[in-house]
Amino acid sequence: MIKRGGVIIYPTETLYGLGADPYAPDAVERVYRIKGREGNKPIPFLIKDREMLETLVADIPPIARQLMEQYWPGPLTLIFRAKEGLPAPLRGGGTIGLRISAHPIARLIVEAVNAPLTSTSANPAGEKDLTDARSIAGLLGDQVDLIIDGGEVLGQGSTVVDLAVDPPNVVREGMIKGLFA
Repeated sequence: MIKRGGVIIYPTETLYGLGADPYAPDAVERVYRIKGREGNKPIPFLIKDREMLETLVADIPPIARQLMEQYWPGPLTLIFRAKEGLPAPLRGGGTIGLRISAHPIARLIVEAVNAPLTSTSANPAGEKDLTDARSIAGLLGDQVDLIIDGGEVLGQGSTVVDLAVDPPNVVREGMIKGLFA
């Protein structure tokens, strides 16, 4: 479905995500429309491994290596400076937010697609996070091509750390608490 330009909803260890191929502009536009997200607000992505990471980022600072070693796979999104030449959806403002999910379904999807996967939460912008596929289907089911029911998820977003600034900055405290405290 993703390789055909579709949009899916899938579980992660944090929330359900809206998934699309970032190299398919129409699919990414649908994700923004479904989410009700402003076009200038970047979308984070799931990746399958550090090899994929290296194809997307300009550099990997030492603190990133430490954080990845401790928290990946898991609920930590890291913002890096994006590699030059990436398509617009992947380089929002010159940066890119990435993580490796610990959820087995999310991991299988990214491995099967063998490309980054959009990973914004499957709820309208500014609205309450939904933690089960049935609730999400009732709200967004007619707007997506596939919903993968992975049961109830924890319902708290990933912690987001911006490594493109010095010193690194916690943009959002999510499941991981007290970084840099």
